[in-house]
Amino acid sequence: MDLGLKDRVYVVTGATRGLGNAAARELVADGAKVVITGRDGKRAAHAAAELGANAVGVGLDNADAEAPARLIAAAREHFGGFDGVLVSVGGPAPGFVADNTDEQWQSAFESVFLGAVRLARAAAAELGAGGVIGFVLSGSVHEPIPGLTISNGLRPGLAGFAKSLADELGPRGIRVVGLLPARIDTDRVRELDGLSADPEATRAANESRIPLRRYGTPEEFGRAAAFLLSPAASYLTGIMLPVDGGARHGF
Repeated sequence: MDLGLKDRVYVVTGATRGLGNAAARELVADGAKVVITGRDGKRAAHAAAELGANAVGVGLDNADAEAPARLIAAAREHFGGFDGVLVSVGGPAPGFVADNTDEQWQSAFESVFLGAVRLARAAAAELGAGGVIGFVLSGSVHEPIPGLTISNGLRPGLAGFAKSLADELGPRGIRVVGLLPARIDTDRVRELDGLSADPEATRAANESRIPLRRYGTPEEFGRAAAFLLSPAASYLTGIMLPVDGGARHGF
């Protein structure tokens, strides 16, 4: 199946590793060109070099108010266009209600929530018909995850913003989509499992609750993201796609 990604240009944030990197890899593999970001400029450049000539790395923080303009300009400068963005950020600090400080909440709000809003707003002003804005969110949009209180507070609100944006941009032919990963085998998930007294037992217990009985691979997530961002998904907007092996049991 041809996804129609050849020579389309995307910005993918938080893409030096993890889910953002997995999405960028699949986009490039299907012919797209990507500008990827990370807080560390050297790591962003290295990650882009691994993706090849159709990738450029930019070091910046999603919380930086100047980031959206810089990224869209980089896409146009290096690849001559801008067709969409996938907003992915590292997960906020884990912890329960009593554990998380005001500073952790504020930092997460700036990067996870407000940074995503700014980038989506800037993209909406620049994109034409056929453009797409994607968000990497979490299964916590539908059900809180124990020990991830900050994420539980911010992700559902960002999903609501994405739904509102889809309604507003639909008449212009611009799509807005969200991905809801659960237990994908990334460094972040292994770190969370490692917070328990017995990480192997924790993983086994989590897998037992997933109908497919295993964690997903980054490649599986990346392929889902590439499809949603592609012209092949041209009639999909305002959706929140679980990429979770069936872990969410609601309709």
